[in-house]
Amino acid sequence: MEYSKEKQLRYDSAYLKMAKEWAKLSHCSRKQVGALIVRDRMIISDGYNGTPTGYDNCCEDEGGDTLWYVLHAEANALTKIAKSNHNADGATLYITLSPCRECSKLILQAGITRVVYINGYKDTSGLDFLKESGIKLTQIETLNE
Repeated sequence: MEYSKEKQLRYDSAYLKMAKEWAKLSHCSRKQVGALIVRDRMIISDGYNGTPTGYDNCCEDEGGDTLWYVLHAEANALTKIAKSNHNADGATLYITLSPCRECSKLILQAGITRVVYINGYKDTSGLDFLKESGIKLTQIETLNE
């Protein structure tokens, strides 16, 4: 179902605000990122960046660098779908920080067709890959609070 541009922006902004709230659940000090996956106007998954189940919640080492095994928000949301009866075909990913190149491969493979994000990640190769793959990208930097 297609919405008017104004209505789509209202929905996109609302989902991004929810992703921002979800990001606050992250125990990471350097960056807190939240993600929602929406399909057929229903939130089917959510995630935030953090350590795998069973690991200490600390995301950074003594030097402040992110530990290699920390999962990104979108990877957490996608793995939740894998454990559910949902699938992401044709879904929209709402995320507070644009995907890295590793997560962009997962997004494409999962069948997500649209990514809406707030802030751009320093390395744009993930966005470049998604754009080349035909996934619609929308950045909404300013949310009406």
